[in-house]
Amino acid sequence: MNHEPDDAVYGDPRYAWYALSVLTLVYVFSFVDRQILNLLVIPIKADLKISDTQMSLLIGLTFAVFYTAFGIPLGRIADAHSRRGLIAAGFALWSAFTAACGFIGSYPQLALMRMGVGVGEASLSPAAYSLITDYFAPKRRSTAQGVYNMGIYVGTGLALVFGGLAVAAVSRQPLWDLPLIGLVRWWQLIFIIIGGAGLLAVPLVRTLREPPRHGAATQMSSLREVLGHFKRHRRTYLCHNIGVGLLAFSGYGSSAWLPTFFIRQHHWTSAHAGIVLGSIVAVFGSLGMVASGWLADRWTARGHADACLRVALLLAVSWIPTGVALLLVPRPEWAAILYAPSAFLSAGVFSVGPAALMQVTPARMRSQAGAVYLFAINLIGLGLGPTAVALFTDYVFHDVDRVGYSILIVTVAAHVLAGFLLWNGRSAFVHSRESLAALTAGSAAV
Repeated sequence: MNHEPDDAVYGDPRYAWYALSVLTLVYVFSFVDRQILNLLVIPIKADLKISDTQMSLLIGLTFAVFYTAFGIPLGRIADAHSRRGLIAAGFALWSAFTAACGFIGSYPQLALMRMGVGVGEASLSPAAYSLITDYFAPKRRSTAQGVYNMGIYVGTGLALVFGGLAVAAVSRQPLWDLPLIGLVRWWQLIFIIIGGAGLLAVPLVRTLREPPRHGAATQMSSLREVLGHFKRHRRTYLCHNIGVGLLAFSGYGSSAWLPTFFIRQHHWTSAHAGIVLGSIVAVFGSLGMVASGWLADRWTARGHADACLRVALLLAVSWIPTGVALLLVPRPEWAAILYAPSAFLSAGVFSVGPAALMQVTPARMRSQAGAVYLFAINLIGLGLGPTAVALFTDYVFHDVDRVGYSILIVTVAAHVLAGFLLWNGRSAFVHSRESLAALTAGSAAV
């Protein structure tokens, strides 16, 4: 028996899609802000006199530690208070810190600004996952989550494309004299422009309405209740969160260093690498997001309770051939062509991952569960992925031109382990989903 509310409970679907478009746009901004560093590796390294490993810490760990540390308390706030207000405040904060990256003069200062970006961005996705679940009926949630998570790849793509165009436009002049600011390096100017654009977009969030919370009592669960739920379903959450986290480890590790790989291995300019790779990521990554969400919804409609995990497992395994080949082919054109299916396949897990999470989590805990999920995928993925690649380059190969081999080792190992965990978590996931359905039906009966 289907115990989910019907479509009428969720209000006007046109407004839901409008709200989703705003949330997706904010997510795009968040990824532009965090991923622009990937294209600026070489000039920042040169000006700040740092190694690949130190640069990887700026890209990943300094951001990810604060992003994950603040995610869980902010998730609890989202479960108890206005999700819209929390997102607006966080958006303003991380945009301000991004702009502030344009005023730094040392490695510690840039690391501090990246920490601030992480704190601000921690407000977004736990609250957004919860909002989307309350804007959309169950049969459309995987697709809606897929559209929202397009922001990852649209944002990453725009960061590279915009960065590439910006490099071409401003790098010919090493220093820029800005009114009221003074002299800044050309790469600092890029941070100022991106952060300023984000601050101008903050009022859009205030146009959203806070929807009623569906699926259970609206009172936020206590921390003891949340931990108890996680403990009872620990196999489900561990296999899901770590499995998806390992795929994020591969995705963030490779995306952080692929522009540099093309620059070092194939002698592309930063501008050319940004425009080509960014266009591929934006188009094929976004298509992968939507296609994976659609496939999960289709398999769910056919009665597969573990549809989201099935899709994630399929993506983990099918990515390996193209992901490996693009790093080994001798010509950059072939590598770029192979990057298209690789981006398509690596993107989908960010669609079905959060959709799966919402299927096994009570409504009162969704933002907090989303925060724990983001803790896992960002600490494992963004925090460790870029650094793992850099450590192989600096301390195993001792050769910056071998970065392609570092990417290959890190990504293949991650996909094999992720596939193992996702496969082993399917039965537990189905049990957890059935338990939640029974609990929801019981609450409705009372």
